[in-house]
Amino acid sequence: MPTPHANPKQSSEQRGEQKEALTTSRIKGGGPAVFTQPQMAIFSTDLRGEFRACNAAFSELLGYSPQELLGRDFSTLFAATAKINGDDPSLLRRAILTVASVPEDYHCRLFAQPKSGASFAVQFSATLLRDSASRPMAVIAVVVPQTQTAIAVSNAAFPATSVAPGVISRKVDDTHFILASPVMHKFMGLVDRVAGHTETVLITGETGTGKELIARTVHESSHRRGRPWVDINCAALPENLVESELFGYEKGAFSGADASKPGLFELADKGTLFLDEIGELQLQTQVKLLRVLDGQPFYRLGGHRKIHVDVRIVAATNQNLEAMVKEGRFREDLFHRLGQFQLRVPPLRERPEDIVALAEHFLQLKAPRKNFSSQAVSALLSHGWPGNIRELRNLVARMAMESSGSEIDFSSLSAALTGEPAARRQTASMPVSNLDSMEEQMIIKALERTGGQRTLAAEQLGISRRTLSRKLKEYNINFAPGESTASLGFISNEQQKFFRARVQTAVTIRNSHGEEVRVQGVNLSTGGMGLDGIKEPLRFAGLLDVSFLLPESEILFQAKARLMWIGDEGRVGIRFAVIEPALFEELQHWTNRKMKDEGWEFPT
Repeated sequence: MPTPHANPKQSSEQRGEQKEALTTSRIKGGGPAVFTQPQMAIFSTDLRGEFRACNAAFSELLGYSPQELLGRDFSTLFAATAKINGDDPSLLRRAILTVASVPEDYHCRLFAQPKSGASFAVQFSATLLRDSASRPMAVIAVVVPQTQTAIAVSNAAFPATSVAPGVISRKVDDTHFILASPVMHKFMGLVDRVAGHTETVLITGETGTGKELIARTVHESSHRRGRPWVDINCAALPENLVESELFGYEKGAFSGADASKPGLFELADKGTLFLDEIGELQLQTQVKLLRVLDGQPFYRLGGHRKIHVDVRIVAATNQNLEAMVKEGRFREDLFHRLGQFQLRVPPLRERPEDIVALAEHFLQLKAPRKNFSSQAVSALLSHGWPGNIRELRNLVARMAMESSGSEIDFSSLSAALTGEPAARRQTASMPVSNLDSMEEQMIIKALERTGGQRTLAAEQLGISRRTLSRKLKEYNINFAPGESTASLGFISNEQQKFFRARVQTAVTIRNSHGEEVRVQGVNLSTGGMGLDGIKEPLRFAGLLDVSFLLPESEILFQAKARLMWIGDEGRVGIRFAVIEPALFEELQHWTNRKMKDEGWEFPT
């Protein structure tokens, strides 16, 4: 048996070592275990010691999917010695759960048994999670691999901007954009997709989710990144100044206009104009904005000269514009014009994996040598974060300043979370109830995250589509696609026609002279495709016969096409000219599926 110890007063050196080691993780593969630095490995159990949930780092560490661990006795994965099978797991479970029932953290050194490979030493820490009435709810555990590599890492000071592999940091406008959760990785795929277009983008989301940072990412990842970036908060300007700021004014246009001034549209010519809080625009300004979006020239206030600009509009709001359209407070035509692409930034509560990664990043910026205790991590995961990332950043900054020790503990963090009840929320990462209820909640949460898409939900849960269908019948869950507001993005009907899916498929083309070549298809849409490998493109001018197997199917696609453009290094673009209706329908179904796989939803 391990020698347990409840130790609320670790030395600063011990806490520092533990904090640095918390970022280690086991990499799968043959040979000895190798450790690097991804996010904290955390799991939760009920009061009987049965697995309820774990984060991605824990799943990767031991090689089990969350579904494989669900309901399993956690002590079967740990032992006091390297020979796992030689210990009685029930004794270990009782020892840990008994000590974890007291207010202090529980710490001991154990050996973890991964799904494949040899066992390895870990530092095991557990804390009891309680509800607002101080009733025990669950046990939260943190697992830290203990190796020579981990010890060496713990003695090295991390730079202020360091993040772990598996946690992506994207630098946008001198700001580090931390991405740890699967939902945000998928969301940023949509952002990168949108950046390559020139159409308007509407970014929605709750306050504090980072909508402006997403807008900057769209600009910095686009071909306009070397051009002007101009932003305006429509809610921060008085109503009578919004129009003059957007469109400019001439000398004498109104009292105090002593000189002519270009508007933001002119300043953003060839670049991007970001309209934050677009829902605050008055109706008369909305009309003029719509004309500019439709490519019409405009006049400065008091001016007589037409002004043409080439500006990409990116707008953001935390309001429900659809509801505002129904109430007559926002123009329907402007809403549809802005929403060629709609991106919904997920709130922090929908991506718990990001909470710890962001909190540790903010803490490193403010106090590199401080760390969170495991109970403080539990408190972070349990909070609802109505103010999202802004609230988390401000809280961590305040705790870094107010905390006198090297560790931010549960009591000080809970005290800082004023205005919120201490009750623990039920989330996808830590649902509360019996095993059947917990499974039901996990299924519902997965469906909510994927907008009701059963295939994607099954992948997230680590089960087959058939198993998910059986579970839905078993729990009588009726969840249709579109039922949830958790969609990451909407693509307009107009833009669906131009959606190009990346492919790698063999294509045969034949010109009017009967000359035939096999080339590589690199992207595909309902309108045409891109091809690589044509050495003399002009020999294939005119009407072409095109044939290829539709990717991931047995359907032979054949059509007439025309060469539309010639790029560098043998890349060309062709447009389909004649397609049989049945084949076009198959192609449309295929592209729709690809759009949904990326995370796009279609407006009703």
